[in-house]
Amino acid sequence: MSEEIKNIEDLPGVGPVTAEKLRSAGFTTIESIAVSSPMELRDVAEVTEPTGAKIIASARKAADVGGFISGEEVYEKRQMIGHITSGSERLDTLIGGGFETQAIIEAFGEFGSGKSQIAHQLAVTVQLPKEKGGLEACAVFIDTENTFRPERIMQIATHLEMDPKEALRKIHVARAFNSSHQILLAERAEELFENQGCRLLIVDSLTSMFRAEFVGRGTLAERQQKLGMHLRQLHKIANLYDSCVYVTNQVSSKPDAFFGDPTRPVGGHVLGHSATLRMYLRKSKQGQRIARLVDSPSLPEGEALFMVTENGIVDK
Repeated sequence: MSEEIKNIEDLPGVGPVTAEKLRSAGFTTIESIAVSSPMELRDVAEVTEPTGAKIIASARKAADVGGFISGEEVYEKRQMIGHITSGSERLDTLIGGGFETQAIIEAFGEFGSGKSQIAHQLAVTVQLPKEKGGLEACAVFIDTENTFRPERIMQIATHLEMDPKEALRKIHVARAFNSSHQILLAERAEELFENQGCRLLIVDSLTSMFRAEFVGRGTLAERQQKLGMHLRQLHKIANLYDSCVYVTNQVSSKPDAFFGDPTRPVGGHVLGHSATLRMYLRKSKQGQRIARLVDSPSLPEGEALFMVTENGIVDK
């Protein structure tokens, strides 16, 4: 980063008042401003779009972002990506070695398919040492459906020979009560990633609030626009802080489907194109769950069996 510009206030066009507005909205670093848009700065800092564009251009130059790099450099950067174990070797193998950082990983399925169980498991395993499949970091859990259970965290942590109370202390939980609150919590979460060193953001569930508030075809465009804005914020956290973003998603029935599985994930193309990796979870026999990888930029489609037990996610 440029030696001349070290703080937000050093950016041309940013005074103390504007800097405070930016920080309050979650723009706490030069990098976070560099990957924003003029419209975002206009809305949160009350500056004109041309001024916002100049601020962003200065931030990009200072943070050295936005330029082209070679495919070899991309490959070398990807070798540094971290992975969080799910507790199941089969599931980890299916998704390329575990839940990776710098990505949004979506799990969708019906009630009881294991989506929230994986969320609780990851909130614990991210704290493990790297040699045991963790990142030695804390987690942030945005709960939209009142699914977070500290007792479950303690069960999983005890099985992994961790201090249950310490495991709970390293998970920052917030309950979202509507879609606007959910978006605000994601913005506030940036402070925890920057100051506490968190490496995992869980949103359980991503779409439930949007689905409940925006009913009918007349609200579809507004819902998708708002959801898209939320997903851009999640991508920013994943990339700026080398973190994994795990989101759960509901499914809806497709009544005109005469063949195959009639369920489909909520969120439409906005979510479909935004998630880095998508998994479809469903129940199987004898308490087993089936995870089907349905979309990935580098991995083939496939399935893996895992079980949800008192000790957490395990292989059969």
